[in-house]
Amino acid sequence: MFEGITRGLSDAFKKLRGRGRLTPENIKEGLREVRRAFLEADVNFNVLNDFIGRVEAKSLGQDVLARVDPSEQIVKIVYEELCLLMGPVDPKIPQRADRPAVIMLCGLQGSGKTTTAAKLALTLQAKGRKPLLAAADLQRPGAVEQLQTLGEQIGVPVYSEKTNPVDVCRNAVAQAKRTLCDIVILDTAGRLQIDTELMDELKRIDKLVKPDECYLVVDAMIGQEAANVAKAFNDALELNACILTKLDGDARGGAALSIKGVTGVPIKFVGVGEKVDKLEDFVPERMAGRILGQGDLMGIVDKIATIQKDISEEDLKKQQEAMQKGNFTLEMFRDQFGMIAKMGMKDMMSRMPGMSEMIPEGEDPEQALKRVQGMIDSMTKQEKNDPDMIDTPRRRRIAKGAGVEPQEVNQFLKQFDQVRGLMKQMATMSTWQRLKMVTGLGKAGAFMPGGMDGLKTKGDTGHRKTAKERAEERKKKKKKR
Repeated sequence: MFEGITRGLSDAFKKLRGRGRLTPENIKEGLREVRRAFLEADVNFNVLNDFIGRVEAKSLGQDVLARVDPSEQIVKIVYEELCLLMGPVDPKIPQRADRPAVIMLCGLQGSGKTTTAAKLALTLQAKGRKPLLAAADLQRPGAVEQLQTLGEQIGVPVYSEKTNPVDVCRNAVAQAKRTLCDIVILDTAGRLQIDTELMDELKRIDKLVKPDECYLVVDAMIGQEAANVAKAFNDALELNACILTKLDGDARGGAALSIKGVTGVPIKFVGVGEKVDKLEDFVPERMAGRILGQGDLMGIVDKIATIQKDISEEDLKKQQEAMQKGNFTLEMFRDQFGMIAKMGMKDMMSRMPGMSEMIPEGEDPEQALKRVQGMIDSMTKQEKNDPDMIDTPRRRRIAKGAGVEPQEVNQFLKQFDQVRGLMKQMATMSTWQRLKMVTGLGKAGAFMPGGMDGLKTKGDTGHRKTAKERAEERKKKKKKR
């Protein structure tokens, strides 16, 4: 969602790159591009002016550091100010000894509040909490049934009754205490617009149930209007945090960058997909890194760690041993792609440094992934385990089976040779060394067709092996067996 801002900031930094020193003139020239990018992203005008003012003041007062490019100094200042613009965020969730903690969710209709209630329950469950969901939205037809269905999917109890929202919330807390649930999530009713009736109902729940925290669920797609909605709710209820939904959509970033500046209320979670497991902690430092095109490698590590919980230790050990010996097969390679697919190709690429700018407009990374999977699926088991045996006739057959041109198969096999060499190197590296290597590959688009041209690895010349070289390699493998 931040592609436009990232490109705008990149253009601004380019104007400063190579300049001898920071001057009021070149600072203003660079910040002009920053202002344009933020306005196009629908950032609140007052928030933008404050942000630009702080960056300019810090830049003009910055001591010129020896051997440091002015653009690097500006990047550091912009990063720090972006972190302040969106944070800090307290990651703690309320916990009480005397009774279950209570979180009230509120928001306009269509913001994804009911789904978010289930997402939050699943997130808390994964952190060792025992949540209960309260179906207090008695206005929207089907809201109670929707929450009950979602509760069944994730294994979280749902309390409901057809009385009134205040009684539902009070009785849900009592039910949670009886069933030893330690936190209650109240899914309250929304409206198509902010009105007195909506606010009065929420105030009654707030007064009689006394929730520990109140979170506003707001749609990222409405841009800076999200900040105005948040301000109206905060004036009435004193919000603790916001949950920004649909961050994976076509939103331009204005909501994420405006809410805290307008209301003083930080974003605590973000919804990054429709499925119930697509809720993430909002970390301003990571988001600032993504906005500046520096990626979010820790986000990738977290996602991989979550996915690998479903893979047996035995399978992981086999893969690691194969990597160390240089016997990484196409079958294993395809399994890695399955992991990437679970993460979401677009999401992963948006977190890779430099990748958001490398994806041409209109290019669908998911389709590129499917083409690679199609090529591997068109191979025999023997070919997957020994790709060096794939000669020209076999490549033609694989191309036909996958519905691609033979040249694309050739290109893919060349890339696989390079990846196999990298895997052998990475198997003996520490986590930090691997991250550094991934960062270096970010702009190469390692897993995309045509993305690794010219990349050379240790012990690899970067060219496709000849038939004679492949034959000699097969002989060596047979001798080892």
